[in-house]
Parts: sequence; C-alpha cells; structure tokens
Amino acid sequence: MKNNVFNKLVSFLQKLDQQGMSYTLGHHREEAVMVTVAVPGERWEVEFLSDGSVEVEKFISNGEIVGEELLSELFPKSNEQDK
Repeated sequence: MKNNVFNKLVSFLQKLDQQGMSYTLGHHREEAVMVTVAVPGERWEVEFLSDGSVEVEKFISNGEIVGEELLSELFPKSNEQDK
C-alpha cells in the first residue's frame, strides 16, 4: 500500500474516532482495505486502494423493517455471486 493512501486511511480512521463513530475494517479485495461505517439509516463502504485511490459506496435504508423470513433471500444471493 502506498504511503499516501496509508496516510489517508489513518487520517480517516482518526476522524471517525474523534467523532465517536463506530466502524469496522475489512479486506475483501486483494488491493484494498475497506472501512464500513454505520450511521442511522445508512451504511458507508469506503475502500482505500493500493494505487492511492479511494472508492466510496453509500447505502440508504428505506426505513422498512421486516421479519426474519427475509433471511431466506440472503443465502441464494450469496451463492449467485460465487458463480
């Protein structure tokens, strides 16, 4: 990971810490570290890539709460991605 992107990552994590925001770190792509941030009604995926770029994806909830029956849709979708 290039020094510049590492500095961006550390700076971003420090800002989250200063704001008291909770986050998780993940490694889902060979060339990236992902920071997942959850705020009410939203989930943000921020990936810091080894080429120095940063990719951001924001997911917004429609506010609808459903029951556990929806879980039956989760695993078939995961299997589709593996193909």
